[in-house]
Amino acid sequence: MSKKKVVVAMSGGVDSSVAAALLVEQGYDVVGMMMRLWSEPGRAAFNRCCTPDQMADARRMADQLGIPFYAIDVKDYFRKTIVQFFIDQYAEGHTPNPCIECNRHIRFEYLLDQARAIGADYLATGHYARISHSDDLGYTLHKGLDANKDQSYVLHVMGQAELAQVMFPIGEYTKPEVRALAEKFELPVAKKSDSMDLCFLGKDSYKDFLDRNAPEIGQAGAIVTTSGVEVGQHNGLPFYTIGQRKGLGIAAPEPLFVVNKDIAKNQLIVGTRNEMGRSELIAERVNWVNGEPHGTISAETKIRYKSQSHPCTVESLPDSRVRIKFDYPVNGIASGQGAVFYDGDRVLGGGIIVREDALTIAPEDIIAMGTIATPQGVGAASI
Repeated sequence: MSKKKVVVAMSGGVDSSVAAALLVEQGYDVVGMMMRLWSEPGRAAFNRCCTPDQMADARRMADQLGIPFYAIDVKDYFRKTIVQFFIDQYAEGHTPNPCIECNRHIRFEYLLDQARAIGADYLATGHYARISHSDDLGYTLHKGLDANKDQSYVLHVMGQAELAQVMFPIGEYTKPEVRALAEKFELPVAKKSDSMDLCFLGKDSYKDFLDRNAPEIGQAGAIVTTSGVEVGQHNGLPFYTIGQRKGLGIAAPEPLFVVNKDIAKNQLIVGTRNEMGRSELIAERVNWVNGEPHGTISAETKIRYKSQSHPCTVESLPDSRVRIKFDYPVNGIASGQGAVFYDGDRVLGGGIIVREDALTIAPEDIIAMGTIATPQGVGAASI
């Protein structure tokens, strides 16, 4: 029987290198593949994931493991699909998570297609997540064993077709255990530091990036309270996020937080901690990992990658949307972020949070929503 072929998405880091080493040890026919992603002209050396040094490390790891290695050019597609999405989302007043879109379109669409094209049975990555299979549910996606490194939140876009051909070799390990495995395999990247920032930002903040690549979207305007009183000036709505407290440049008797953005008026709306909470949200572009359930289900939802999970109910709506009702008001709900729902450690699905003033909901849905806790306070939803 011939060996199963696995393409490993390599980055030159410890996680993907250990993933490749584990698969070689397990007897798979392993191929290393690295994507050349877009970088700002003249700033390629600062890209977080595919600098010449990263490429050299990945090639060196492949050579040491005795596996073939290929670099594929994804620059134009990445620029169009991820970078432009990032800019457009900020221009529209959202706080995007481009890693979700990268997994949706780049890793588990484009790269998976490349793996299939060379006859691979699987694509493996260095994500901290787990996949299992049962007769009743099919393939299921679970949190990684290491709660501090779990990446299941950004993987909720995967469905049965992807999970059937994807492997997460390090999902059953903690980060210290992965580094110990790198030492065991004598990989020179064993002590290499993790890359935590968005790859195309390099060493800069997202504000610096937007200033250079979309200066027109950062127009100054008024900071107002939820009652409409002007208390300061902002430097551009894209540079603030829901729940932000520091960096507002305003003085008040009690701490004020960003609770909303009025795109039409170019106003940043701030309020007290008590005015931050929202009891429900609408998410669109919803993907259900194991198929859409009937009716309303109980779950726990994360509203950001590093947020805690909040108990809630999830109700399916038309057009791949859901309404999530939390058991208590939740702070920091920002449009553009993922709302990912779990049953214990299993990912049920997820979608993208919709800005309240952009909602288009049927009248019967509005009636069903009734009064909710909105960023402006408790009252009728601004739909």
